[in-house]
Amino acid sequence: MALSIEQLRDGLAPEQDLVLPSQPADPEMRESVSVWLFDDEGRFAFPRMGIEAEGHSWDNRRVQGNFSFADGRVLNGAGMGAAHAPIGPDGTPSVLGAGPIRFRCVEPFRRWTMHWHGPARDGNVEQQIHGGFGTGGSVDIALDVEMEMVTPAWVQENATDTSGMSEIEMANAGAMGLGYRLEHHFLATGRYTVGGETFAFKGRGTRVHRQSIRSLTGFFGHCWLSAVFPNGDAFGCLGYPPRDGTGDALSYNDAVIYKDGRMIPARIVDAPFLRRIIPSGDDVTVVLESALGRTVIAGTTALSTFRIGNPDIGGLNLQQGGAMFSWGDQHAYGMVERSTHESQTTIG
Repeated sequence: MALSIEQLRDGLAPEQDLVLPSQPADPEMRESVSVWLFDDEGRFAFPRMGIEAEGHSWDNRRVQGNFSFADGRVLNGAGMGAAHAPIGPDGTPSVLGAGPIRFRCVEPFRRWTMHWHGPARDGNVEQQIHGGFGTGGSVDIALDVEMEMVTPAWVQENATDTSGMSEIEMANAGAMGLGYRLEHHFLATGRYTVGGETFAFKGRGTRVHRQSIRSLTGFFGHCWLSAVFPNGDAFGCLGYPPRDGTGDALSYNDAVIYKDGRMIPARIVDAPFLRRIIPSGDDVTVVLESALGRTVIAGTTALSTFRIGNPDIGGLNLQQGGAMFSWGDQHAYGMVERSTHESQTTIG
């Protein structure tokens, strides 16, 4: 049975899933939507399609388009894109677009669409790991997706007044964003044309919508996993590694389990931080602790993309991809995003 809007929005106001109608006064405020989407058959994935619309460059926005295939082929559409008009056909500020990519909130907290019509550079994941990506030129892509949210929003909110926070709390709040962020699991149907070949598909994934002031200065790594299973159960977790002098405890630790129609707060007991940079087959099993006890969700990476020495986050090695997750007798592709300093990773 479909969840009510009240259940889906988990305390946020309905308008908080719409977009900013005009340039914010604060140059550091950002409007951001990103999607991780996985074909149920495992043929391909879109492990982060996103827009970062920041106040200081409102009309020229950062775009990310990751397209991966089971055979290791990767297409990369990252760049800058001109802003689209925010007002949708219903007269509300429901459209976030930039260059080739466009998101639209059809019904807040329930239905969104995503479209990509434009080129991306052609290559493979080994080139991303070892250098020389994109020597295959570019390819035109047409992607049209309808998404329906199927779990309550997992919400993180941080006050813009940080005066009462500790140094670590301020750093974590800044990295997460001062404002609000929501994460949703969804099911999707889509049509994907690449290189003259068209696929109709069904899939599942994770959508993130944030309106916040976010600083990644001093960001030093993370482990973020999420999936929704065929029976409707789901999980999400996000952890930052221990800071110097803080022992083994994660410096940021937040998780949620959605089981039998209930959202259950959780914490990460064992996080699979990025240590090996390999195209697929890495173990990303995570252990969560909640009122249910300890929950072990097994995972093996697939459909990965990488940025080695990513300048956007202080030169950290970054993986954005997927994994085949298993929870009891349930199996599904879901998202993996991990970043780690190069001194803590090995290639191959």
